[in-house]
Amino acid sequence: MKFVESTIYVLCVLTSLLAMALLLRSYWQNRSRLLLWSAAAFVAFAGNNLLLFFDFITPPTFIIWPWRTLTAFIGVAILLYAFIWEID
Repeated sequence: MKFVESTIYVLCVLTSLLAMALLLRSYWQNRSRLLLWSAAAFVAFAGNNLLLFFDFITPPTFIIWPWRTLTAFIGVAILLYAFIWEID
């Protein structure tokens, strides 16, 4: 069962990176800064998913949850900044 769960976490990381790549490709075509900020947020979300995977496979002696929470907060903060200041 642990193999299935860890596979799902890895797929979540790959999905976040794919979303980031698609947002960057769209940014290069349209030059909308909101797309760039969204891609940066998905970098943080991919880091959050990666830390979630490491939190799942490492023993409980390693404390990773503060870093996971920090990356999620950074991703949301980037999107919040973009939505407040970049929408015309």
